[in-house]
Amino acid sequence: MPGNGNNPRWCHCESSAQRLTLILHIQPGAKRTEAVGLHGDALKIRLAAPPLKGAASAALLEFLAGVFGVLQRQVTLKQGIKSRQKVIGDKAVHGRAGRPVQAIRDVGI
Repeated sequence: MPGNGNNPRWCHCESSAQRLTLILHIQPGAKRTEAVGLHGDALKIRLAAPPLKGAASAALLEFLAGVFGVLQRQVTLKQGIKSRQKVIGDKAVHGRAGRPVQAIRDVGI
């Protein structure tokens, strides 16, 4: 999925539908949760949660909600529940979610 405007390929904003889609590569079982850079066309995120019974997916949604300053229920896992490759959707593009690349950079990339 190509990026749009100034956004990289891992990030796609649809302003008309107020949706944000992120392509992510997840590394569960890390020492801490953090966005660390790129893995191919995906943004790589390390998660402190183990890859057991959805713990990593839940930790990912919580992390992204905090990064974008939205409620956790607004961030959904669209694809990849049992995969390291995940597609995330954010239903409300506002606040920091309206500037996803900058929001990710603010936390360390």
